[in-house]
Amino acid sequence: MSSALAIASVTAVLKDLLDNAMIDHSVSASVGGTVTVTALAPDRIKTGDDESAQLNLFLYHITPNPGWRNVGQPSRNERGERLTNPPLALDLYYLLTAYGKQDFEAEILLGYATQIFHETPILTRDAIRKALAPPSPVGGNILPPALGALVASDLADQVELIKISPHQMTTEEISKLWTAFQTKYRSSVAYHASVVLIQSKYPIRSPLPVLTRGKPDTATGRDEGMISQPSLIPPYPTLQEAIPQNQQPAIRMGEILILRGHHLDGDQVTARFMHVRSSGTLELPVSPGGTSIECQVQTPPDPAPGPVTPDSPQNPDNWQAGVYSVAAVIHRSGQPDRITNELPVVLAPRIKNITSSTTGGMVTLTVECSPKVWKTQQATLVVSDREIAVEPITQDKTDILTFISSSLPGGPQWVRLRVDGIDSILIDRNVQPPAFDSTQEVTI
Repeated sequence: MSSALAIASVTAVLKDLLDNAMIDHSVSASVGGTVTVTALAPDRIKTGDDESAQLNLFLYHITPNPGWRNVGQPSRNERGERLTNPPLALDLYYLLTAYGKQDFEAEILLGYATQIFHETPILTRDAIRKALAPPSPVGGNILPPALGALVASDLADQVELIKISPHQMTTEEISKLWTAFQTKYRSSVAYHASVVLIQSKYPIRSPLPVLTRGKPDTATGRDEGMISQPSLIPPYPTLQEAIPQNQQPAIRMGEILILRGHHLDGDQVTARFMHVRSSGTLELPVSPGGTSIECQVQTPPDPAPGPVTPDSPQNPDNWQAGVYSVAAVIHRSGQPDRITNELPVVLAPRIKNITSSTTGGMVTLTVECSPKVWKTQQATLVVSDREIAVEPITQDKTDILTFISSSLPGGPQWVRLRVDGIDSILIDRNVQPPAFDSTQEVTI
């Protein structure tokens, strides 16, 4: 790629091309005097009675090249580190103008100039090197500083060659251009030079090469490439549904949760639960006989059927009513564990027993529940349509809750225990039609 000196180098090469054309065709003899080739702004050219035979090449417009402008993007990663040095691709537009004092001088100069550009549609690498190299035996130190610096542009080494082509302009466009120059109009023709590629030389991050596209075959050790399958189902374990039993809206201690999805089979599969109030996890094994699309997990019964350690997920004291997220963990020999996505599941409190007593118009309701209510949780009892707050809990966890109220109606009442906004399941869906659960009734 070229350096930032490439734009000036293109102008210098084109100017040298015109200089050589004037010499090779002895144009000076045709106009009766010396012909000068410049690369100045038109308002800096001397015109009038002392106007000389002159060709001027003026770079009046630069645009991004549409074919190269998106190459190498993005140039930086999310941390702002440079990944690539994308080239700055530019198209250059020149205005070639001929000046002359006598009749036909400008036309002669313009004729030879357009002929040389027509016969040289591409600037070859040798032509570029020859035009930019200081002539021997003249050293580069006696050249103008700007011209001497162009040797380092690397224009001859860029990927694409510079192509020269006429650029058609309407009379209106030419009129506007010369009006902007604020000078007298002279016969002109426009040219398009494409493409100039300017690239920075900053150091970039270069990643290591990829050795394999997938896990090598354990038997042959060969790279088997990427794994593909003719299906829209992703090839990794995924949960799609978490279904409580009996069409209930939530599960309770000791009940079964059905997990459905795909790729759920493995040497060992566990269900990982995490409460929204805790960062810890509770991992339970799924029931034997699961398939790749379905497995079942049972929450620990309360009380536990046998001795359990304090930190065991099978210990009901480690569970609390509320909202959990559940994920399946797939264990396969020789492979790292695969963890599915998480789905929400609700663990509802269960009323195991409820008693009431009345003293002096105050009704005291004592509820035995499962799982235990933690001191940090909020608990209320909904009696018919009236909500009663729990009496202060002094222990870290308790399964005995007390509720006191003076405004409860007498007779049989349906009750619901509400813990952290989750109600105990009042409706029994095991019967048809569904009915209220008789264990959640109290007589006041």
